[in-house]
Amino acid sequence: MATHLGPVEVRPAYRDEQLVAKLGIEILCCEPGLVVGSMPVAGNRQPVGIMHGGANAVLAETLGSLAAWLHAGTDRQIVGLDLSCTHHRWVAAGTVTGVCRPLHEGAATATYEIAISDASGVRTCTARLTCAISRRPAGAGS
Repeated sequence: MATHLGPVEVRPAYRDEQLVAKLGIEILCCEPGLVVGSMPVAGNRQPVGIMHGGANAVLAETLGSLAAWLHAGTDRQIVGLDLSCTHHRWVAAGTVTGVCRPLHEGAATATYEIAISDASGVRTCTARLTCAISRRPAGAGS
């Protein structure tokens, strides 16, 4: 199992429990100002056969959280504070790709827009994620 997700080390006790692996999310680019990932429709469907909106939300939060870690540093605790997804059209097959870019990167919060498109490049979902950035080092407790 993967030991890192982008810049973030996956703790050994949780390596077999990663949602990104269960949904088939792959990180294609992970650099400051741009995080890109893809996800298959297969395995992430609603009962009627189209992509589940919750899968879009997981892809968006994954990409935005990685972007926030790149901004703040992996020694900080990053948590999603607010996530909004607008589903523009359904997807029934293939792969979707999310492109995450910053809208605001501050000391205590960071906000990102994640544009999710189908294999032909048509936008299917627009998400906005705001992450809280803790001054406390990651793993330091509550």
